[in-house]
Amino acid sequence: MQGKAVEELTEDEARAELARLAGAIAAANRDYHTRDAPEISDADYDGLKQRNAAIEARFPGLKRADSPSEQVGAALAEGFARVRHAVRMLSLENAFAPEDVADFDDRVRKYLGLGPEAPLLFTAEPKIDGLSLNLRYVAGRLVQAATRGDGEEGENVTENARTIADIPQHLTDGPEVLEVRGEVYMSHADFAALNARQIAAGEKPFANPRNAAAGSLRQLDATITRARPLRFFAYAWGELSAPLADTQMGAIERFAALGFPTNPLTRLCDGPEALMAIYREIEAKRATLGYDIDGVVYKVNDLALQQRLGFRSTTPRWAIAHKFPAELAWTRLEAIDIQVGRTGALSPVARLLPVTVGGVVVSNATLHNEDYIAGRDAKGNPIRGGKDIRVGDWVQVYRAGDVIPKVADVDVSRRSPDAQPYVFPHVCPECGSAAIREEGDSVRRCTGGLVCPAQAVERLKHFVSRAAFDIDGLGAKQVEAFFADTVLPIREPADIFTLAERDAANSLQKLKNRDGWGDRSATNLFAAIEARRVIPLNRLIFALGIRHVGEAAAGLLATHYGNWAAFERAMTAATVGEGPEWEDLLAIDGVGAVLATSAITAFHQAAERASIDRLVAHLTVEEVAPRGPVESPVAGKTVVFTGTLERMTRAEAKARAEALGAKVAGSVSAKTDLVVAGPGAGSKAKAAAALGVEVIDEDAWLHLIGDA
Repeated sequence: MQGKAVEELTEDEARAELARLAGAIAAANRDYHTRDAPEISDADYDGLKQRNAAIEARFPGLKRADSPSEQVGAALAEGFARVRHAVRMLSLENAFAPEDVADFDDRVRKYLGLGPEAPLLFTAEPKIDGLSLNLRYVAGRLVQAATRGDGEEGENVTENARTIADIPQHLTDGPEVLEVRGEVYMSHADFAALNARQIAAGEKPFANPRNAAAGSLRQLDATITRARPLRFFAYAWGELSAPLADTQMGAIERFAALGFPTNPLTRLCDGPEALMAIYREIEAKRATLGYDIDGVVYKVNDLALQQRLGFRSTTPRWAIAHKFPAELAWTRLEAIDIQVGRTGALSPVARLLPVTVGGVVVSNATLHNEDYIAGRDAKGNPIRGGKDIRVGDWVQVYRAGDVIPKVADVDVSRRSPDAQPYVFPHVCPECGSAAIREEGDSVRRCTGGLVCPAQAVERLKHFVSRAAFDIDGLGAKQVEAFFADTVLPIREPADIFTLAERDAANSLQKLKNRDGWGDRSATNLFAAIEARRVIPLNRLIFALGIRHVGEAAAGLLATHYGNWAAFERAMTAATVGEGPEWEDLLAIDGVGAVLATSAITAFHQAAERASIDRLVAHLTVEEVAPRGPVESPVAGKTVVFTGTLERMTRAEAKARAEALGAKVAGSVSAKTDLVVAGPGAGSKAKAAAALGVEVIDEDAWLHLIGDA
């Protein structure tokens, strides 16, 4: 029902969906406003609100008493005194497209009885991504500060607000009673410095500046807030004993005169086209502002017209927030770095002017490969209209879910005339070995192998990863430290299993006496290493980091060969492209020529083979438990399926055959006992005929296995 179109919902389905949405939106509000730890992105939240509004519009009689469309913010956090706002703090209606902006202008004009040609000014200002705050001044003195809360009541954070340098404690002018409203935020530079301090102190870093600002303002201990670099922009007001001005822009200018920071990008605009122009201008500057914004807010400038327009239940009719796409942002590409992976792949990484995308601060993004940078795909066809990417360019960055940020587009109109095309390196930046690109491969690779320190480090990280040896206490950071160490180095996997012995022999440099280590952590590490001296065959094969041999492929190889001795013997004896060992390897269902070549090559390179032998000397490798005897007509036989099966899927046929004790292979060889051929069978059926292997159709196969 969640994915069902609103127009297709029945009344009962709509009622249930409104209940689900009410719960989901309430939880999101608590996470964002009360806990300062949002679990979903702004885009997902906006989607929930839009779906709720659409269902309520179609079924107005089903609108719930606790409808999210009637609520602002969330319940207050415990520990703060409550403050009832003299004037409600409302949220804003959202716009997501140019049509929404035009519709907003049209609705305002119709409500006021203004024709399309009548002048109507709006202010446009950046929408700061922070925490709303209401500051109450009486006789020029700050007497109270409160968060928005649920719009009716907020949290009393007066002592914390007094620690923010941007907020005046006393005013020399202004109305007797003045409530100034604005946004508490944290700059990108201050956020980075705060997170560095958090990490150095062993504390969890903040996800983004908004969370950091909100969490800092809502500390029960004001001394913590004082140590956090919070800032403030003023843009609205609550209770007033006397008007500030006749216009929105005039009121903003009055705030500035009173000593409040106001946003210098605030502009006056006449009509939707002018609003869209300032929207694009602010969006283009987004990455260089030094603080987070998530849209542009438009407000009717004339305060008398604002008064006439009034309010809906939770939003003013005279204002709207035009949101930026949550998963997209433009920023400047400051450098292109090349990282070398465990298989030698040279991967280009974009170093970006930090920008918040989808609630996460992004400073790096993948550029895929050299073709992508050049503006073409692997076949030489143009992408992005053939536009290449250069250092200094303005690029569009996107995130989808939790994937690695990527560069999607480049704005060549903002390119410096001095920008030079990027020249992808043909030598490894880590070891100086040649970096070659094989025919048909989209990636350029270092040929240095284990001589390359980057490959060696990444292989070690892979070796200790969760699906491989999973050694507790030996993660990526520890691997890097040990690799660089000159006293107790770990340069290859075998070194891990001699670490305790070398530590014991080195009485002057005990691991437990070194920076970052203690008696307990060192003892625990040695115990964890000792526990991994016994390892299942599939984990060992995966841990070797052989190119193309992932977790699933390692399982296939382990199941086929059963024990290390058989696997090692077969790989040593095998020749790529020929011989019984090659055919036996290809006969494993799921193993192709590329994977088989990688596995054999790993055992035929002298340095890599020596490293493997040194490792295995320290291990006891557990065999894969043999399958119990199965009584069936195909038990022990090697079967190949080819062509189209009409009465079951290929996956079902494979699972059934293996359950009956058969071995399902992906190719036909002299060891194949039976080929099951459906319509469209081609080369495999011909190979079977040439080798004299029995070929049957699907019906004969089903008859053969019967009810076995």
